[in-house]
Amino acid sequence: MPKLVTLLNGPNLNLLGLRQPEIYGRETLEDVAAKVSDLGEELGLRVKALQSNHEGQLVDWIHEARGTSAGIIINPGAYSHTSVAILDALNAYEGPVIEVHISNIHKREAFRHHSYVSARADGVIAGCGTEGYLLALRRIASLLKA
Repeated sequence: MPKLVTLLNGPNLNLLGLRQPEIYGRETLEDVAAKVSDLGEELGLRVKALQSNHEGQLVDWIHEARGTSAGIIINPGAYSHTSVAILDALNAYEGPVIEVHISNIHKREAFRHHSYVSARADGVIAGCGTEGYLLALRRIASLLKA
């Protein structure tokens, strides 16, 4: 059975393709999940894609991943810059974690330059558009093979 990778997306990413397309592009979150799942099949991985606008739900899914998932890809959205709770949950997770940001957070407002999640992440991909999710899955696959 293929190893499971949990793909988590935080607040407002349900509006991907509609919200600020000049920053985030026109692909929907469903488009992204389908591409990541297709790549997962090629890499021998199964992808479970989830999105929530609620911090506690993301924390619960990270806890669930402790017993089910070989790796986590997370785009915490604005929670990157505010959520110690998500950081703490990720610190309790033992597998690889890759943080993804569609935009380059370091070229944006100063408050977006710091991410709590980065303190736990095994890699951070920012500014590569939605392709960053595919890069993240490739990196997870590499880490799982090592």
